[in-house]
Amino acid sequence: MLLILALCILVGSFVLSAILTALVRRRSLKQDFVARPAADRFHQSVIPLGGGIAITWTIVITLLAAAATVKFLLAPGHLDFLGESITIHTEGFLDKLNLLMVIVGCTLALHLVGLWDDKKHLGAFVKLFFQFAIATAAAVFADIRVELFIENKFITTALSVIWIVMIMNSFNFLDNMDGLSAGIAAIAASVLLFAAALSGQFFVGAMSLIFIGSLLGFLVFNFPPAKIFMGDCGSLVIGFFVALLTLKTTYYQQAKSGEIYAVFMPLIVMAVPLYDFISVTIIRLLQGKSPFVGDTQHFSHRMKRRGLTDTQTALTLYLATLCTGIGAIFLLQVDRFGAILVFLQTLMILAIIAIMEMTSKQKPEQKPEARAQG
Repeated sequence: MLLILALCILVGSFVLSAILTALVRRRSLKQDFVARPAADRFHQSVIPLGGGIAITWTIVITLLAAAATVKFLLAPGHLDFLGESITIHTEGFLDKLNLLMVIVGCTLALHLVGLWDDKKHLGAFVKLFFQFAIATAAAVFADIRVELFIENKFITTALSVIWIVMIMNSFNFLDNMDGLSAGIAAIAASVLLFAAALSGQFFVGAMSLIFIGSLLGFLVFNFPPAKIFMGDCGSLVIGFFVALLTLKTTYYQQAKSGEIYAVFMPLIVMAVPLYDFISVTIIRLLQGKSPFVGDTQHFSHRMKRRGLTDTQTALTLYLATLCTGIGAIFLLQVDRFGAILVFLQTLMILAIIAIMEMTSKQKPEQKPEARAQG
């Protein structure tokens, strides 16, 4: 029964996201809410924006619908015929409704900031201010904090806020080519879903399923060649939700080895997005540029300029993320030597990406097709 419920959540959010994306795309074209070719963009045609609207509202609507269902239908004493595998989780879910409302509020706040930026182009420091404010609210009021055996709440809150903002900007940076940000986020969320399932975290697992379905519905229209872009109103929400899932998933308690290495699982899962964020930031700083000014120097663009198509680039980075994600799962099982091997494997995967983007033979000049945003 639990598996059927999971499939319903996944399929329901996927269908809703696909429908909303199609509607938003049509509306964006009518209202001229579009991305046009520019010097710091990689696309050569006018593409509608606003895909993040569909992603965000799929998440919000589905979360609120799930909360209402649990509160009014699946509360203890109601519909017990569904079996203990379902009803056993409802009481814990009800206890987290206040937390859920904070998450919904933070999600909508980030969405509005991103939408504001998509339309008015806010400055980098203005966006950072809102990101830190919302991340702080999430850490404090929704208890979205890192757990590294540190008892000082001020330290754990500060570390959590920094992590949330870094992951938000990583996925904002990653939103630079068709299908990249949403696809990598879906893979990372799937790995975290597996970890949540192992530890019996029904609440985190349900949020992961809703998030994955929302991303896959959007990818129907965003996979190369993209018919719609998500914009900052989507990339900030995606980064926030990935950060949320990494912080709310329990790792140490489910590690069968009894070691603490599993707490590094989020770092391994996020290796590819963090590589892009760090490498682009360093490149821009060395060039005397602001790290938050968009350009076409992301690793996806560097790989494309050396011969890969948009689809090949996206699939290559999907595969790299899947490989690091599988390695992260093994942190739940291994001892110190095994953990070292997982970290080395992750570094080798990133090294392969670096070699591909820097040393491949560049093709003759050709018209670019995808765009850079972050």
